[in-house]
Amino acid sequence: MARYTGPVCRLCRRQGEKLMLKGERCTTRNCALERRHLPPGQQRPRRRKVSDRGLQLREKQKARHTYGVLERQFRRHFAEAQKRLGITGENLLQILEMRLDNVVYRLGFADSRRQARQLVCHGHVTLNGRKTDIPSCAVKDGDVISWEEKSTNTEYYKRVVELIQDKIVPSWLSLDRDKLSGQVLASPSRSDIDPTFDEKAIVEYYSR
Repeated sequence: MARYTGPVCRLCRRQGEKLMLKGERCTTRNCALERRHLPPGQQRPRRRKVSDRGLQLREKQKARHTYGVLERQFRRHFAEAQKRLGITGENLLQILEMRLDNVVYRLGFADSRRQARQLVCHGHVTLNGRKTDIPSCAVKDGDVISWEEKSTNTEYYKRVVELIQDKIVPSWLSLDRDKLSGQVLASPSRSDIDPTFDEKAIVEYYSR
């Protein structure tokens, strides 16, 4: 299974902004971007003006790193977004949000999408009662996401039970905080997602 295995803090430093790839740590002084503002690599004293193509590439990379998707898979998501009816950019956002690892993160079962991906890969999450270990699995309206029975005995699960009360769940999801089970109520809209990147620039990047 292809995935990025390098230091994620370098990705935030490259973009020059926090992508919240390490969850709560990104809000503390331990965040690498707080201590090192310059991008990784050898620094050059000269300033370079970024072209329109460069800005589009930056938005595309920002989206990929935010959701933890490699280029090949991201291209497939974009191709699927083009085939759907409606606005391509909003379709792409919806496809990314409906990934199983992202839904696990949105429900508050993990502090970051990277951690949510690990939970799914290790078989701690069930989809409609069946254990699923595919993070990119697309969920649908009405799907139920919960914990695998054996995983409820782990220390991590007990920690989630204590912290889940303070989690804010998007309106397109519902969460049973007692049973620690979530359900997809509807597909998210553009206003529900509020991305940190410009999806229109991504469409322009792939349209050239």
